[in-house]
Amino acid sequence: MHYTELEALAMPILIGGLILFMGFIVWDLARKSKAGRFGTTILFIALGLGVLGFVIKSVALAVIGGS
Repeated sequence: MHYTELEALAMPILIGGLILFMGFIVWDLARKSKAGRFGTTILFIALGLGVLGFVIKSVALAVIGGS
């Protein structure tokens, strides 16, 4: 396996793991700060917008680059 194949395979897996870890951090932060339902929702919306931006960027690069 060439390193580019390994990179293409590992990158989505590691980014997904990072996103899950960030979700855990936000949940723990909301729980420890007693943010309540509304505060927790706002925290997860902010995180979700960052994840959505990453997904949109990946899709746009695939469409423009053709790969």
